[in-house]
Amino acid sequence: MANVTYNRIVRKLVVGFGNLFNDITLVRYNPDNTEAERFIVPIAYAPKELYVQRLEGDPTLDKKVQLTLPRLSFEMVGLTYDPTRKQNTNFKSFAQTTGGTVSQYNPVPYNFDFNLYLYVRNIEDGTQVIEHILPYFTPDYTIKLNLVPEMGIVKEIPVVLNSTTHETTYEGPRDSDTRTIIWTLNFTVKGYVFGQISSAGLIHTSITNIYNEITPQDKVIFNMAHTGVGEYQIGEIVYQGYNAKMSTATGKVVEFGNGQLHLTNISGNFVSNQPIVGMVSNSNYQFTSYQIAPMKFAEVIITPNPTDATGNNNNYTYVTSISEMNTAPVITNGINLTPSNYLSTEDLLGEAGLLDLNK
Repeated sequence: MANVTYNRIVRKLVVGFGNLFNDITLVRYNPDNTEAERFIVPIAYAPKELYVQRLEGDPTLDKKVQLTLPRLSFEMVGLTYDPTRKQNTNFKSFAQTTGGTVSQYNPVPYNFDFNLYLYVRNIEDGTQVIEHILPYFTPDYTIKLNLVPEMGIVKEIPVVLNSTTHETTYEGPRDSDTRTIIWTLNFTVKGYVFGQISSAGLIHTSITNIYNEITPQDKVIFNMAHTGVGEYQIGEIVYQGYNAKMSTATGKVVEFGNGQLHLTNISGNFVSNQPIVGMVSNSNYQFTSYQIAPMKFAEVIITPNPTDATGNNNNYTYVTSISEMNTAPVITNGINLTPSNYLSTEDLLGEAGLLDLNK
């Protein structure tokens, strides 16, 4: 929060909204329906009260002032969070700049409320301008804004027309026909708010390990966490899941001791954040890592040349190193070992006496 973050998003939304109405032309006609004059209706960012006070200070509009009618003004009157357009805020966008690779988290959706005010002297001017605006909103009109140029993020922003109202106020002497007609159009701009842009690290090394095919007879050694209960029994079936019949992974115990659980006939996907439960002993432990008994055939390491190359370098190559070995790796994520010739979950449950395969 201490870092300065200012993407000028709100400013761009305000400018983009105002530009929708900055080129409206009003035409006035003679009694014979020929054109008498035409001019562009001026627009400014200002609240309604400022114009109302100015009009009330000169109700006859006969002084030499800078304010002329018709005129448009607009203002942002509020903003609210929009949960219906929420994205995963943990995802990032990446871009390449002259200074390197940068990243930014997904934006937060907000609805920005705007009011557009139209001030006219007569009804004909007001209806003409309103008829010029309304056909473009059905009820929304989409504008395209370059919200974050550094990231190349260009968004299509819907502008929704919510309501249109007008009021007529008669002011001045009794015999004067001077009046103020004010139209108020309420809009919702479905925008976004973006967070800080940060530098992103580059991947300089890629490592690929190649193993021989795992068979049901191969053994997998799980390094178990110290927190847990029970002693797994050799030959019993273990599982992960809600219960034995609704398990997501199963295996048969070969050996248990010294904080390690040896399994064969593995089926399904064992994950480290769930306990492995014994069907007979009811033992319950999670594992922190595992070792695969099959041999690792080779390790392929790819690095850029030069090693400090970035995405802005045009002249760089790759160096590939291939090493053959016979050591087993230690992996700290999940395990997914389900070749086509593995015993199914039903077979393992039947072997444990918990499922009648003849039914």
